[in-house]
Amino acid sequence: MQVDTINTLMHSQHNDGYYTGFELQAMGFKSLGQNVLISRKAQIYAPHKISLGSHIRIDDFVILSGAINLGNFIHLGAFSSITGGDGVESSVSFGDFCGMSSYSKIFATTDDFAGGYLVGPCVPLALRNVKGSHIVLEKHCHIGSHSLVLPKSYFSIGASLGPMSLNMGRKLKPWSYYFGNPAKKIYTIDSCKILEKEAQMLQS
Repeated sequence: MQVDTINTLMHSQHNDGYYTGFELQAMGFKSLGQNVLISRKAQIYAPHKISLGSHIRIDDFVILSGAINLGNFIHLGAFSSITGGDGVESSVSFGDFCGMSSYSKIFATTDDFAGGYLVGPCVPLALRNVKGSHIVLEKHCHIGSHSLVLPKSYFSIGASLGPMSLNMGRKLKPWSYYFGNPAKKIYTIDSCKILEKEAQMLQS
């Protein structure tokens, strides 16, 4: 593809409310794939710690902060947020075909609210007890609207968390749908149909 054509495609995103390809490159992401759409109303902190795959859409008012690794075919709905941490003791990683619905939250780090410590970023770190972990979502994992994921959580392939649900550090089983506060398994997801559709898409 000629350079002029590439430039036209990148700049054409501007009128749709997304950063252009040139602007995304200038942000200094750790890595950046192709066909990445990030709303101009989203907030990105520490982009040098964030890796983005290809075919990603990040909607209005999303917040990304800290060590985050997003695979391919990812959608983050409006007002969702990911707090990834330092990348050494805490991070968030998405496999391919994962997503977050609007207002859902992932925290790879959190303050100890009950252990006799002060909390919040305005307090000296020596007086806080910040706990963190690596949070992993394997392929085909989804988080429903208004749901919350806390440190030590792990989503096995195909695991999903329903709307208004809480996962406090559990490992969710493969191809399982969880719902509630705390979240409990409700039913098993049909993995065969999903994998068939994935294969059709990748072959097209």
